[in-house]
Amino acid sequence: MTDPVPDPATDPATDPQADSASESDAPSGFRLAYVPGVTPAKWVRIWKDRLPRVPLTLITVTAAEAADVVRAGEADAGLVRLPIDRTGLSAIPLYTETTVVVVPKDHLVTAAEEVTADDLADEFMLYPLDDTLTWTDRPGEAATIVPATTAEAIELVAAGVGLLVVPQSLARLHHRKDLTYRPLTDAPESSVVLAFPEGEPSELTEQFIGIVRGRTVNSTRTPQRAEKKTAAQKTAAKKANQAKKPGPAKKAPAQRYAPRRGKPRR
Repeated sequence: MTDPVPDPATDPATDPQADSASESDAPSGFRLAYVPGVTPAKWVRIWKDRLPRVPLTLITVTAAEAADVVRAGEADAGLVRLPIDRTGLSAIPLYTETTVVVVPKDHLVTAAEEVTADDLADEFMLYPLDDTLTWTDRPGEAATIVPATTAEAIELVAAGVGLLVVPQSLARLHHRKDLTYRPLTDAPESSVVLAFPEGEPSELTEQFIGIVRGRTVNSTRTPQRAEKKTAAQKTAAKKANQAKKPGPAKKAPAQRYAPRRGKPRR
């Protein structure tokens, strides 16, 4: 896991729009862990728009350590790949990725728009130690070299050692000009979830859940922060309320009736 890197756009120390509120009034920050290939940029932009005074810190973690980082409280939430050990964690499904096979650009596989496991039966396949896919029946023949990471496996594909099956986002992350990829239709898929500690989510975690689920800022399920009033504002509001109160009701004057004149009744 790398050291947390504060997002400059949400860091109060570098934000020119941050006001001079006291430290006691400043909201706490939110720490978001994410695994390689996952791109939280869209959600981070929405966070900045909605909570400009709340710093969001991004923490890059490996797929293997992601769940432990959230469980240990080193991050408030994490964008992680399944499967994970869900002990002590809640998980909200976000999306499922297409699985692809990475090949050299001149490989026969590139003649097709998509391939199946049977098309790779005669190929040497690379299965790195950080493989994020859960296999029941791996295609092809496993290469004698077992790379430690997906990045190393990509280098071996370029060297002609074998082919590699990964989620599409990882193929894009490790893009090379001499490699390409094709969808593998019958391979296991990789699902990405938002993981956070079990129990009632914190206010900031609930805010981020609303963002990834596409809730609008006016949604009834999006927590609204109450702005603290100054002493002067409280005094003015009190006077305004007192001015609106009606005074004691005045009694209507008793109505007097004049004696009715006319002939007396017999």
